Amino acid sequence: MEKEFFRVDVSQYVSNRDYVVTRPASLDHPKDHAVMFVTECFMNRSGALLQCQDCLVFWPKTVEVPAEIKARHALYLCDDPHGQYCRFYTEQGITYLPKTEEFEIKNGAYIAKGAVIGRNGTIFPGAYIGGEVTIGDDVFIGSGARLIGEVHIGNRVVIRENTVIGADGLSTDRDENGEALTMPQFGGVVIEDDVQIGALTVIARGAIDNTKIRRGAKIDNSSFISHNVILGEDTFVVGETIMFGSSSAGKQAFISGNSTIRDGKHIGDRAIVGMGAVVVKDVEDGAIVKGNPAR
Repeated sequence: MEKEFFRVDVSQYVSNRDYVVTRPASLDHPKDHAVMFVTECFMNRSGALLQCQDCLVFWPKTVEVPAEIKARHALYLCDDPHGQYCRFYTEQGITYLPKTEEFEIKNGAYIAKGAVIGRNGTIFPGAYIGGEVTIGDDVFIGSGARLIGEVHIGNRVVIRENTVIGADGLSTDRDENGEALTMPQFGGVVIEDDVQIGALTVIARGAIDNTKIRRGAKIDNSSFISHNVILGEDTFVVGETIMFGSSSAGKQAFISGNSTIRDGKHIGDRAIVGMGAVVVKDVEDGAIVKGNPAR
């Protein structure tokens, strides 16, 4: 059963429809009874709306709505679908901040009730494990680490000291007056087997879908992995690197220290990003790029 985050009657936005929406969803993973948006630049992906029904969809005024989509959903036409999507949460008073939880103290670590922890793990004093966290076998979690929200950890994962996994990323827009419209973060973090994560690193949960760190990836100290990033198998991210929201890397890529990857950009399989590079466009498989902008 899909998790219910809120309950909002769509008749507040589209008067001729009368049902509730209960969750956010994206065009990548459409779901029934969800709140979604489509912008002009992603109109080629709007067919995903035919895979779900009874959603509230914020749609650009400048684009005609196909009849089959109009029949399945409540369409709210507006000038700025992403901004209106963010405004929806403000108007409805919807937040998704972590709640206080009952916990037990084990060897000085704070383990919330509901957390699922596998065999033969090591959790050092001062760590906090939230109630929606699942942890596999033979996992090491250093002192001061924080696992917040829906976080799924595989087997043989190493999480070093004072790292935070599951923190909110920054998903905001601006209204017509330039004031912030902040969207709550509803996704989680999935970390597969044999991943290593250095100290003082932050991995943000997904805005809607999950942030994903694939098997065998290594993330060095003091790095920031933002919301909805997907890091490929056996890819290395060296210290003080920033990967902004929805950026990604394929298999066995190497991202050198102090690099910056722009939101939505992809680093191909076995590509190499030089030290201090600023990546503002996709990097092809096997390519080597460096500099600002990286080329």
